[in-house]
This record gives sequence, structure tokens and C-alpha cells, in this order.
Amino acid sequence: MNTQSAFRRLRGSALMIVLVVVMIVSLGAYTFSELMFTHNETATLSSQNIQAKWLVDAGIDVARVHLLQTHDQRMSAGGEYDNPTVFQAVNVITDPNPNMTGNFTLIAPNLDSDGYTSGFRFGLEDESSRLNLNALVLADTYASDGGREMLMALPGMTVDIADAIMDWIDEDDETREYGAEFDYYQSLGSPYEPNNGPFNTVEELLLVRGVMPELLFGADINRNGQIDSHEEPARQRVQELLSLANTTSSDEVINTGSLDRGWSAYLTLHSQENNLNINGEPRIDLNSEDLQTLHQDLSAVFDPAVANFIILYRQGYELYDQGDNLGDQPVPASSIEIDFLREPERKITQVLELVGKGINWEPDLIDEEPLDVLPAYPEDASLVNSLDLLMDNTSTSSNPTIPGRLNINQAPRLLLQGVPGLDDEMIDLIIQTRNTDPYQDQQNFYRHETWIYKQNLVNLVLGGQLISLDQMKALQPFICGGGSVFRAQIIGYYEGGTASARAEVIIDATTVTPRIRLWRDLSHLGRGYPLDVLGLHYAGGTQTALPSIQ
Repeated sequence: MNTQSAFRRLRGSALMIVLVVVMIVSLGAYTFSELMFTHNETATLSSQNIQAKWLVDAGIDVARVHLLQTHDQRMSAGGEYDNPTVFQAVNVITDPNPNMTGNFTLIAPNLDSDGYTSGFRFGLEDESSRLNLNALVLADTYASDGGREMLMALPGMTVDIADAIMDWIDEDDETREYGAEFDYYQSLGSPYEPNNGPFNTVEELLLVRGVMPELLFGADINRNGQIDSHEEPARQRVQELLSLANTTSSDEVINTGSLDRGWSAYLTLHSQENNLNINGEPRIDLNSEDLQTLHQDLSAVFDPAVANFIILYRQGYELYDQGDNLGDQPVPASSIEIDFLREPERKITQVLELVGKGINWEPDLIDEEPLDVLPAYPEDASLVNSLDLLMDNTSTSSNPTIPGRLNINQAPRLLLQGVPGLDDEMIDLIIQTRNTDPYQDQQNFYRHETWIYKQNLVNLVLGGQLISLDQMKALQPFICGGGSVFRAQIIGYYEGGTASARAEVIIDATTVTPRIRLWRDLSHLGRGYPLDVLGLHYAGGTQTALPSIQ
């Protein structure tokens, strides 16, 4: 009996040991499986993070290919201002599982006419809608303190800071009225020298006297074009600084607009325009020294009266104004036989010089009578139809690009307020009449900055006048109808929200193949936008009709 009891106890103990061993082995297997599962998730997430960056690269390539096309091709594809079909939720990695579906989106903040954020759009930002810091010295050559005036349009800007910025980029060491030059920066605890030349980055402004990070970058910490709840304290700080500038500074503060995105949202170093016509061909240089070749080039685009008139204008014959009283009946320039042996004597400083001017032609032969030549471009309603052809196909320079002018079709009101010569009435006309999206401008009415003068000609016929020819000539060095360099913020993301990457690039379309002028990784700031804003192909398991790359 004792033997049987001992046997039973021994067998029970063995069973317990077996159970314990099974539990230990099971726990070990579970722990191993959990560890392998975690490693697998980590590897998958790491792979998706890398692929998210490739999704961003795919978005950059799509933007470059889009900008590689001609103007008409880009417009037929929907343009680049707001084009969800081309730029929103483009699918690159296709999978029925949303966690494995990878897309990219190009997104930009939508701005109202005063420069405040107003939702989103899917496309590119024209750099010419920003103020080019490195073009400010050039502005001084066209208007007294022109650079300062343009800077003073920025919210919270004072003449102290504006002059200090101008001193930073001008070539001399002479201190402007309210500025700061070499002596000031050498007196600092950690002395350094001003550039006395172009800015290398917008962030370099932080070296200029008086410029604070809150002014330059605003409250939009994650750079998504809006103020999120966690950014409200930063917004309050920025508003305090703006109020302080307005109440304690003895300097004039022109604009108190939004500083949510800081000055950096209004500034650039890269804006420029192609010196090409709408077909992507070089414009005719009106100041070419070879008048016979110039005449041939002009005759291929314009009627003989225009081609002859421009050659006579270049040859230096006396001019008369359209309203002058003339003795004999004027004749069209097409009736004049051009002497190409006569050398050019006059340069054309801007295309609009040709408007409203006639020529007193005096022949070289004694037996020929002097003649008054009709203006090729009279200042009347007929100019509405002929001015665009002139602006699109001619230039006063053979340079391939035109730098730094401000796009009046997309620039916010506060930057327009800084343009020398633009008064409030003109700005109201621009804001109320302009078309910010070139895709909506099917007739290309707004393609050139001279549309505001064309609009004036229409108003003149109706009995009003908002801008004269002389005013348009004075404005032309500062403004344009659109640029050829674009900014894009690209988000590569997985629809399940597992991984994302974000970058900001500036793409220069003035070259044969659009090139990247600036690339900045924003991934450390997070995705920035909700998934439903970026776009989903699979919502609730149902595939939506969004673009993809095959």
C-alpha cells in the first residue's frame, strides 16, 4: 500500500514537472514569436520609412516632368496651381491593404488676397509671388529707397530692420539712414561681417540686426501652412511682438497682416522668369546690333509695318508723340524702304517705349521728302489686341531669364502695397480683376503684367482711367504676370498612417531640364496634414478614383 502511494505521488510529481516544462517551453515559444513579430513590424516600418522618402522623390519627379512641358501642355493637363488630378494622392505602391498602400501628394496653403491662409490646394507655389531679397538692390536703381519700400510691406517690418537688410546686401560699407554696417557687427560680443552681397539663404536674415526667429518663422512650427492647436502659444508670442512693434517703435509700420507663417512665407531668393514666348522659344532681342537679321526675325512674327517701325526706331530717327499735330498725312512704316546700311543709334530700354510713338523719317536721298510715320502701336483700344503679341515675342535683352519681379496675379495684397508706384486704387483693381490660377485664364489675358494697362484701356473706352502708360512703364521693372521657378511641399505616406516623409523643394524651370535649386527634409516635423486631406485610395475598403503611377 505504501509502495502504491509512493508510486502515485511520484507519478503526480512527474506530471507537475511535465506541466511546468510545457509552460516554460510555451512561454519561451510565445516570447520568441512576440519578439519575431516585433522585429518583423520594425523591419516593415523601417522599410516603409525608406519607401516613404522614395515616394517623395517620385513626387519631385512628377513635378519636374510637369514643368518640362510647354505652357499649353501644362494647361491642358490642368495647370500647376490647383490640380488634384495630377498632384493629389498619386498612388505609387498599390495594395488592397491600406497599411501597404503608398501615395504622394503635393500640397500648398491656399491664401486669400490679403495673404492669410485659407485652406489648401494641390499644386505648386510660384516663387515670383514672393519678394526676392536679392533683387532689392536692383529696386533701388528704379525708385528712391525702392528696396526699403518693398520690405516695409512685410507685417511688423520697421525702417530700422529694412535699412539693416539693405545694408547687408549692398556692396558698400556706408550705413543707410536707419541701417547697420560693418562697425555695428564688429561691436558685437561675437563679431562678424555683413555679407555686402546677395543672401545665400533666407535664414541668413537672422544675422541681420533686429531680425528675430519669431518674425522670420512665425508660429507655424510644423510648416503646414496653418496654426494647429499646439501652436497657439507660439502665435500669441508672435502677436505680442507684432503689437510691440506697432506701439513702441517710432518707425512707420505699414502692414499688420498675418505673421502666422512669418516673413519666410513671403520671401525668396530664387524667383525669375524665362525670357521665352508662350511656345517656349526665345524672344526677339529688340536691341540686336544686326538690324537686317532683327528685321527678318520680326517679319516672321509681326506685319511689315511693325517690323519696319522698330528698325526705324532703332536707327535713331526723331520721334513724335501720338497726340502731336502733324502737317502732312502720316504714312505706315510698311511704305518706307529700310536702309540696312544705317547703323543703330538708339537702344530700347523697355518694350512699352514703342507705344504711342511715331517717327519723323528723313530720307538720305536729297530728292525724297521727309515723312511722318504712323505709330506701330497707337495708344487706343486697338492696343488691347496687339499688346500681348508684342510682349510675348520681344524683349530688350538676350538674357535667358528675368530675375526677381513680383507676380501680381498671385502675390498677396501686403506685398503689392510695397511695390513703388502701386497705389491703393490700382491694388484694388488688381485684386478684384486678376485670375490667380493660370489654368482658368484660357485666353491668356493675364499672362503678362501689362494686363493691368490693357484693363485700363478698356476702362478708358468706358470713360475711366486707372493707370497711365507712364505709370505702367514705371511699374514694369517690379512686376510680372508669372514666374518660372516653383516651390513644392511633397508628402509621401502610407494610407494606414504607419509611415510618412515630407520635403520642400524649389524647382527651377528656366533650364532645359527643370532642376532642383533647394531641397529641405521636413520629415522630422511629422506628416503635417490629416490623411483625409492628403487623399486615400482605400476608404472603408472601397477603392476611390484617384491618380496612380503605373
